Amino acid sequence: MRITSADVVVTSPGRNYVTLKITTEDGVTGLGDATLNGRELAVASYLRDHVCPLLVGRDSGRINDTWQYLYRGAYWRRGPVTMASIAAVDCALWDILGKVTGQPVHQLLGGAAREGVLAYGHASGQSIGELLEDVAGFLDSGYRAVRVQASVPGLDDTYGLPRPGTGPVYEPADASLPAEHRWHTPDYLDFAPEMMAAVRERFGYGFHLLHDVHHRLSPLEAAQLGKSLEPYRMFWMEDPTPAEDQEAFRLLRQHTTTPVAVGEIFNSIWDCQYLISERLIDYIRASPSHAGGISHLRRIFDLADLYGVRTGAHGAGDLSPVSFAAALHLDLTVPNFGIQEYMGHQEPASEVFRTSYTFEDGYLHPGQAPGLGVEIDEEAAARYPYERKYLPVNRLADGSMHDW
Repeated sequence: MRITSADVVVTSPGRNYVTLKITTEDGVTGLGDATLNGRELAVASYLRDHVCPLLVGRDSGRINDTWQYLYRGAYWRRGPVTMASIAAVDCALWDILGKVTGQPVHQLLGGAAREGVLAYGHASGQSIGELLEDVAGFLDSGYRAVRVQASVPGLDDTYGLPRPGTGPVYEPADASLPAEHRWHTPDYLDFAPEMMAAVRERFGYGFHLLHDVHHRLSPLEAAQLGKSLEPYRMFWMEDPTPAEDQEAFRLLRQHTTTPVAVGEIFNSIWDCQYLISERLIDYIRASPSHAGGISHLRRIFDLADLYGVRTGAHGAGDLSPVSFAAALHLDLTVPNFGIQEYMGHQEPASEVFRTSYTFEDGYLHPGQAPGLGVEIDEEAAARYPYERKYLPVNRLADGSMHDW
């Protein structure tokens, strides 16, 4: 079927999302997520001005050819804006193919390799006491894996903690300029093991424990953290050090056995080729909407499988339900699945996106609806116009910029 239109919907039901809607000559529609947190309009423009005109008249079933056309056909390749745009097209075409064939996308990918997708939630607190109560809530809700973050004593702001009145949302803020946080690594390195010890002392070892470092440590500092966390049997420490220098992860391997997860900001297989092939990480966290869609993320996961690296796709609220559903369909099929982040979406997102995926007893399932199983209500989307929001920035005590 030929594509007759491609439209971009920008909406902010709780936070900003960029959705691509592709329509075929038979009236079948497919959705793709192109959200790039804090830079949403850059992707919306790239799609509207440069990609959508190329799609009209193309065969919607030629998914691989369209991916290569958009990637190889642009001299300026890769990068977050380009790859998020390609991702939206790719996922929308998989959605269309599923609807045309009457099959959920996971069936088109070869069928389920497991009954459900293990998920982890986000627990946090302004103190260790508050954190422990939040962890208890997740475990009572059936979670078998929990990520923990708590306020570091001595710091005014700590990554991963909700802002007052926002529920689970901790970024971005409604402000004309990015919020500025302060960071002091020694305080954090002292506190993190104390936090993990408190969680294990109260709840034991019958569930998976995760923690996000958020790129904030040098390789040696990350190695020190990993060593100090070994007694608490971490499922992983996430993004322990910036990944631009992939060789730096070798230092972690030399000093700690705490598993390492990385990749939520990666946008291509070349960002993680060395990390995977040298077995420097344990989990790859790339997502469909940031890493070129289902087609390209499947290549990344297949490469990871060759080297014993498991999947742990990014699934925070900065990805729309469309991207989250795409991840679940892929999670259900790959042999090297590890875990899926599940943060949920802030209301009124459910007014705009109707979903088919479910959560029960610690596991997610994408459902059996044809395609991705997500639909958008464009009238509802129009009620929530774009709002300019920024991710925070981070500074050290002396005022110098640091990784947020």
